[in-house]
Amino acid sequence: MTTVTETDALDGLRDALGLLKDREQVAQRLLDASAKHSFDPDGELDWDAPFEEGKWFWPPELVSLYDTPIWKRMGEEQRILLSRHEAAALASLGIWFEIILMQLLVRHIYDKAATSAHVRYALTEIEDECRHSKMFARLISHGGTPWYPVSRAHQHLGRLFKTISTTPGSFTATLLGEEVLDWMQRLTFPDERVQPLIRGVTRIHVVEEARHVRYAREELRRQMVTAPRWSQEFTRVTSGEFARVFSVAFVNPEVYTNVGLDRREALAQVRASGHRREVMRNGAGRLTEFLDDIGVLRGVGRRLWKSSGLLA
Repeated sequence: MTTVTETDALDGLRDALGLLKDREQVAQRLLDASAKHSFDPDGELDWDAPFEEGKWFWPPELVSLYDTPIWKRMGEEQRILLSRHEAAALASLGIWFEIILMQLLVRHIYDKAATSAHVRYALTEIEDECRHSKMFARLISHGGTPWYPVSRAHQHLGRLFKTISTTPGSFTATLLGEEVLDWMQRLTFPDERVQPLIRGVTRIHVVEEARHVRYAREELRRQMVTAPRWSQEFTRVTSGEFARVFSVAFVNPEVYTNVGLDRREALAQVRASGHRREVMRNGAGRLTEFLDDIGVLRGVGRRLWKSSGLLA
């Protein structure tokens, strides 16, 4: 794509998906939606209600070992226990990711007009993410499971990424972290097999994350046209590497140990699972189609995305 100035970008900017909407108009609509549809999880959800016997903490089809030989040997009680621990691990992953996202958003608006709708919406999103992180932390504590931090290596990679990331790279990572989990949560909150508290948490997250996805998509489209060529290329590579990190971090091996399974055997069966590959690719499907359309999935970056398992 041709690189143009920001001034040109504000006047009839187009990409492969057509005309981009005005940044301020998009932000104002998101601010209006936030005013109408934001939630306080502490008051919105019934944290005192006991968990219901026999209900899942994550839809069974989304549990990492579903339909593997180990899964077929497990009893229903152990399967539900695994779903409980995997829900906690995903909440822990969500906290890690949202803390990174909040730092990236603050960096993005650092030198922009604080009175603009674009900046005010970024601050609103940071407020949302603070509530989400506290909500996830409360869910983990309420569920009686451990907190599942990402590995030390991934902690360091996350610190490096948020330090060197370009603006388009930041928004690409934002979408990666939000859209895969969003796809899973959209299957979770209407599922009556799942615990009501889990359904309530995922419903709040889905409603509020829809605005975050819209904001990130519109800004990334703009950035992939207006950013310097080197920044676009750097974004392709770093986003592919972040996809590889994210796909590995999506399964925390400690959950298997904590439910009485052999960790090595479980990890090997997850890696060999055709069902699991399909779940992850379906979860990333809308995102990878979008990234392909706007020119992110090219060259080395595309090969890295394929090696992550998120792109066929």
